[in-house]
Amino acid sequence: MVQVHNWQLGREMEYRYDAGKPKRQFAAVFNTNRCIACQTCTMACKSTWTFSPGQELMWWNNVETKPYGGYPKHWDVKILELQEKANPGGQVWNTAAKDAKKSPYGTFEGKTVFETADGSQNQVTGYIPAEEEWKAPNFGEDTATKTSTDGAQLPEHAGWFFYLQRICNHCSYPACLAACPRNAVYKREDDGIVLIDQERCRGYRKCVEACPYKKSMYRPSTRTSEKCIGCFPRVEGTDPLTEGIPMETRCMTACIGKIRLQGLVQVDDAGLWIEDPSNPLYYLVHIAKVALPLYPQFGTQPNVYYIPPRWVPRDYLRQMFGPGVDAAIEAYTNPSRETLAVLQLFRAAQSIVFSYKIEQGPKVQELTIAGQKRELYDDVIIGYDSQGREITRVSVEEKTIDRGAQFISLNTI
Repeated sequence: MVQVHNWQLGREMEYRYDAGKPKRQFAAVFNTNRCIACQTCTMACKSTWTFSPGQELMWWNNVETKPYGGYPKHWDVKILELQEKANPGGQVWNTAAKDAKKSPYGTFEGKTVFETADGSQNQVTGYIPAEEEWKAPNFGEDTATKTSTDGAQLPEHAGWFFYLQRICNHCSYPACLAACPRNAVYKREDDGIVLIDQERCRGYRKCVEACPYKKSMYRPSTRTSEKCIGCFPRVEGTDPLTEGIPMETRCMTACIGKIRLQGLVQVDDAGLWIEDPSNPLYYLVHIAKVALPLYPQFGTQPNVYYIPPRWVPRDYLRQMFGPGVDAAIEAYTNPSRETLAVLQLFRAAQSIVFSYKIEQGPKVQELTIAGQKRELYDDVIIGYDSQGREITRVSVEEKTIDRGAQFISLNTI
């Protein structure tokens, strides 16, 4: 084990390797408040990558209903229980000392999945799910905590559930990589996407055991492990559809609810995101701080971030997304003028948005919500691709277009 800096934990931590730093890092933001669980993303991934024999139970992308759902069943509850057993009462955060870049959420004083492992037989604390746990990806779908007859209101509902969208996090410190005895798992230098070398893999399933998010999966027909590949032909621009320009993944571009925004961010030698306020992902994660990592306490430094749901009990959300939840929900509920504009970029283009510019527009509305005065401006946000060319232009105020009487069907009843 060596010491590496994990900025999500706000401290140094133990990891098997002095991880190599990619030139750019695959990253994404998911807005849980917009998801309708239509599973279009799930089927887009399934029909592209996991439709072959031996992949029947393999869903690289899935949308599960929290708090009861999970794929595989109870994956997060089991990991949390293992961590608590290894470090009783110690899995806590110290939010007193924060640094905007190196420890934006404070310092995690507990132990990661690497630090609770025995270090001899296992490099990572984990478990291998039973086969039946993989068989119900929609387990608990739309199941709420209780039935309320009194209605509901913000900030917390008595009866609640929400949808959690999951792909491989393409972590900066992947547990699957640390655990593999064959060195078959690696991070690509160009984009930080985590892959499994099928020629080196012997199907020991150490990656399946180690990944706390259970996004490495065993394929019995080939006796090897497989996982989300981040649609790297699209991301690197070699897929014929891309015409050489980096494009978002299949699950991102298929999203009906416009909840997903995927891109690439620059990282330095210490694994920190290089300051780039014109990159929408950098803005949402590091400036607006509206998007948070999933279970940052596991220590893998995941690169998929979530805008938390507004109506769920905060204690539950803090356990899932860390101590930045309250500030993130406030930043989303009462967005700044720039945040409101950046949120319009979700699913606005298939090509990856590398930078943006905002053209300010007139004030179109003034209203008071929960005693707070808000002003709405019809700003226009412009997104640019890797070559600096404009690929999308979206206004904050959705325009209404009257198509005229000539378009009304004569056959309407």
